[in-house]
This record gives sequence, structure tokens and C-alpha cells, in this order.
Amino acid sequence: MDTRALLEGLRFVDSFFPSGGYAFSSGLEAAMQGGAVKDSDQLGRYVEDQLRGGMSRREVLAVKVANRAGATGVVAKAIEVDRDLEATKIGRGSRVASRQMGRQVLKVAADQLRDKPVVEAYRDAVEADRAPGHLAVSFGLTLGACGWNAQETAAAFLYQTAAGFVSAAMRLSPIGQFEGQRVLGEWLPVIDRISREVDETMPMTSWSPIQDIYAMRHGRLEWRLFRS
Repeated sequence: MDTRALLEGLRFVDSFFPSGGYAFSSGLEAAMQGGAVKDSDQLGRYVEDQLRGGMSRREVLAVKVANRAGATGVVAKAIEVDRDLEATKIGRGSRVASRQMGRQVLKVAADQLRDKPVVEAYRDAVEADRAPGHLAVSFGLTLGACGWNAQETAAAFLYQTAAGFVSAAMRLSPIGQFEGQRVLGEWLPVIDRISREVDETMPMTSWSPIQDIYAMRHGRLEWRLFRS
């Protein structure tokens, strides 16, 4: 990857980017209130299970397919995988959060990457309700248009997701920055392996029932800090 492509894509990975991700815990808040996650070790296992079973052959697969669409300019593939991703997200809260963040990424990308017609084409499809605009697809397509390859983009997506869990945990529990960095470091081999091993030709699947249940329970919590 050349330096310009790296810098172009890093804007969309950085925590400074206004995706709105800080408002969502992806069910972690409900898991903590339910007693499933009480410390950094349990957080580590909970999120690693989500990365392996819930996201590896669903979001990561979508990221890689969308990355190729962004790199080649064939927007139809991104639209197709976006619809598949919509169908596999069984919880309404998770669907809404993913769409909101994805559309925010797409809004900025279409405005600032005007020399990339595939981004505008995908935005038009989302605005016309021909595609849901999920985060994994918007992210993958955008970084593909920026010149990142599929493996790099998948790793960046998973890292951003993992960092989001750590950030949420720090606001919900006594976990400090040092512990957060330790847990994040422990996930790096998993992120590396998933980003290499997931193949675009695999069928889209997902299996993280505990995390899915807590994500669906979030809307019934008596008090909430996060939107999901």
C-alpha cells in the first residue's frame, strides 16, 4: 500500500471519524448489566467469541466483497452483499445501528472522494432504498476505493470494532486504559487470522447467540447509557 492510500483510508478508521459509533455498545451494556461480563478477562472472551463466530463470516465477508467492489468499480456486488447482510441481522437494534453508522461513512466518503464514482453509485443505491447501507459494506467499499486491499480492510474493520468494545467497556465498568490496551493487544492475533482466512466465496453465516440475545435485550433495559 502506498502512503497516500494509507492516509486516505486511515481517516475512516480513526476514532475521530464522525460515524457515531461512540453511541453504540453492540449489546455489551446489556451483557454487563446481566452479569455476563464483569471484568477485563470476561470482556476478552466475550468479544473474541463475537469476532470469531458473529462477525468472521458475516461482516468480514461483507467487508471483503465490498472492498473488491470499491476497487473494481462494480457496485452491484456491494448492493448484493449489503442485502445479504441485512437478512442475517436478526436483531432490530443491531440492524439500525449498522445502517446509521454505514450511512454516515458513506455520506463523508461520497462528499470527499468525488473522483471515485463507485462511492457515489453506492450512495445513490442506498438513498433509493435499493441497499440498506450497512457499516461493513460502506467501510469495505470506501477503503477499496481508497486503494486498500481486502485483507487490510478486514483487519482495520475488526480492529475498529474491537476498539469500540473497549471504549464502551471503559465507560460502563472500572476497566481502565491500561487494561483496555492489554485486552486489545490480546485480540490482535485473532484479528490477523480472521482477516487472512475469511474467503469471499464462503457462504454468509453467523453464530454468536449469547451476544445476539444481549443485543436484543438492550432495548428493554431500565436505564441505558448507549443506544444499542
